[in-house]
Amino acid sequence: MDRMLCRVYLTALLLLCCGTLCATQLNVTSAAPASLTTGAAKDTTTIQTSASPNTTTAAATTIPLTTANATTLTTHNTTITTTQAHTTHGNTSSHAPTTHSTTHASTTSTVPTPPPLPQPSTGEYRVNQTDNSTCLMANMGLQISYKQGETFESVNLEPNGTTASGNCGKNNSESSLTLHSPIISILFVFKNVSSKFWLHSFNATVKRSGVDFSDGNLNLSLWKASFGSSYMCRKEQSYNITDTLVLHTFDLRIQPFAVVNDRFSTAEDCQDDADNYIVPIAVGAALVVLIIIVLLAYFIGRKRNQASGYESF
Repeated sequence: MDRMLCRVYLTALLLLCCGTLCATQLNVTSAAPASLTTGAAKDTTTIQTSASPNTTTAAATTIPLTTANATTLTTHNTTITTTQAHTTHGNTSSHAPTTHSTTHASTTSTVPTPPPLPQPSTGEYRVNQTDNSTCLMANMGLQISYKQGETFESVNLEPNGTTASGNCGKNNSESSLTLHSPIISILFVFKNVSSKFWLHSFNATVKRSGVDFSDGNLNLSLWKASFGSSYMCRKEQSYNITDTLVLHTFDLRIQPFAVVNDRFSTAEDCQDDADNYIVPIAVGAALVVLIIIVLLAYFIGRKRNQASGYESF
């Protein structure tokens, strides 16, 4: 019986250690933020030439080249050595080895971020039905980052001078919001299926400096919430819509369906925030259950040992 108890205790201890390690790993994974980083990579070529006293020596030349995209640098050095001998009228003049040292930077692209802009102002946008009742509401600050040539540029959507229009669709299955300013035009399309809505499509057009940019994505799954509620995310969020288009939102709250009395319904907060709370709670609950099992096994084993001791007399 003592051996059985020892086995039970050792098994419980191993389970407790494994649960603690899993909790630590889950917390580290959940806490890792998605961020946009940027940097500049430099590709530098250096040529050095060494010659004998009778040979002209060329100064080392450094030519910096700038790559616009954010990169992680890994340097590979390549050295080429050339030895030449020249014979003139019976006299041999020997040149010292000439070494060409070239440094190349191999790059790995990361999510690019343009120079920071001030946080955009929060605008209030509405879409009305034919009876003048509101069917879509949105409060948010928007910033667009788009690829122009080899670099990314950013522009804020200013609420002043921006007009809102859209369509709430039939049977509450689809709704849209169009925001138009002198510089930016944005189209949001929302889907509602099985009492859940989400941002399904996004397109942005920027007219700036005589160049038109337009890009979008017709297969998104962002801002999910229950039908009849609103979606809210107070913190700044960045979404890679395409390789050339990034959407930044600030103080976001939106309800594309079932607006009642021109007011937002109960809000469902950012899914990322919800996940950050669920994981620690689930791990903690599992550890509590494990501890209870260990204690029950201990008391049961103790009672059996006591009963066996009484019977021996």
